Amino acid sequence: MGIFNSIEMLVVDDELNIRKLFSRELSSPGRTIHTAGSAAEAFELLRKHYYDIIVLDIRLPDANGLELMARLQETVPNVAIILITGYADVDNAVEAMKNGAYDYITKPFSLDRMEQVIEKAYQRVRLQRENELLRHNTDHQVAPKFIGHSASVQHVRFLIEKAAPTDVPVLLTGESGTGKNVAAAALHAKSKRNDQPLIIKNCGAFDKELLRSELFGYIKGAFTGAERSHDGLLSLAHKGTLFFDEVGELTLELQGALLRVLETQRFRRVGDKDERCVDVRFIFATNKDLAKEVEAGRFHDAFYHRINVFNIELPPLRERREDIPSLVEFFLMALAKDGQEYKISPRAMQQLMDNPWPGNVRELKNIIERGIILAENNIINVKALPFCQKSCQNPREPGFSTLEEVERSHISMIMHAVQGNKSRAAQLLGIGRKTLYRKLEEYRLDGAEASKSVLSTHIGRSDTSA
Repeated sequence: MGIFNSIEMLVVDDELNIRKLFSRELSSPGRTIHTAGSAAEAFELLRKHYYDIIVLDIRLPDANGLELMARLQETVPNVAIILITGYADVDNAVEAMKNGAYDYITKPFSLDRMEQVIEKAYQRVRLQRENELLRHNTDHQVAPKFIGHSASVQHVRFLIEKAAPTDVPVLLTGESGTGKNVAAAALHAKSKRNDQPLIIKNCGAFDKELLRSELFGYIKGAFTGAERSHDGLLSLAHKGTLFFDEVGELTLELQGALLRVLETQRFRRVGDKDERCVDVRFIFATNKDLAKEVEAGRFHDAFYHRINVFNIELPPLRERREDIPSLVEFFLMALAKDGQEYKISPRAMQQLMDNPWPGNVRELKNIIERGIILAENNIINVKALPFCQKSCQNPREPGFSTLEEVERSHISMIMHAVQGNKSRAAQLLGIGRKTLYRKLEEYRLDGAEASKSVLSTHIGRSDTSA
């Protein structure tokens, strides 16, 4: 895969003069051209390089051009193939276009005409690949910077500045919601690969049955349903950055396969006998203690040491409370619609400062987004905050909680402590799993919400005004 501001081309033609013509007249700072005089030479190059466009002579000494095109489509998905043909082969070229060739040019051809076809073919390839990237990154559009001026945030910025220009693997650690995706985006933005793709994949969202094929890609016929070859995440991230979030969720088998890629920069697609080279910078993130996972046999020891070359730990929000006003201001601007300006009342801000924030910055963002919806005259007051809603609607003597609120708060605390593990939570609470499920439903807490829930008894309940 070529970069988005440079075209990578392969010209396959048995005529030396044609190959020299392309290299001499059509090469430029924004276009790299490799040439091959036969099908065998072409496939040797394809093992080492990624191409956006292949210019293919329909008649080669060791292969029929149309048959070769079909093989190339299986070997190199998402590439534009331009055929060079004589007048006698125009009918074959038209048939090839029906089978996926981008265009054909007859000999003799003008360089201007070739330039036009190459540029149009590249635009289509670029659009296809950008759409593929968006499919993986749609839910992760983040600003590549940290908001705040606390000492811990400044230290994170310092580490990012040092690690970004290198190609060493980076392991981001910290609780859920602390901004590991923001750190990954910042590392990529400040790297020498910042004009290349940033591919983001949540390992917890992997389909266990399709792990290897999604990562490495596959060739046509590799398994039932593989009707055409497909590039995996490694190919999409070539020359760029591949960010694995929740790496602790990967299977031991896939950890071993990734370890080999990290060590050799080579991989093999599912069903393929040939290896391919790849140039990728890896970033990993986890909220687990991977050293303990290694001790428990759930994480590959060699893989852990290979990805833990440069560790950056993201601080929880409760340890950087002085950054909350800056974060609130940022989210009020970023989440506002139709140019509206929103403010937060002093008492509401104080509630935010006092909150324990088990869900960290992500929880704060969600609360501000909710607050904007419930704002009165574009002001978010205490009543718009979810952890104050019940007390604001039913004011009573301060300092006291209902039995229901105490139980809900305690279940929330336990669920957060065990990271949503319902079996462990039921054991600690001394109740059966069915009873826990019933109470989670009764209090409208699923595993994720419970782990983010706050202890409302820690919040002043008598404040009902802005």
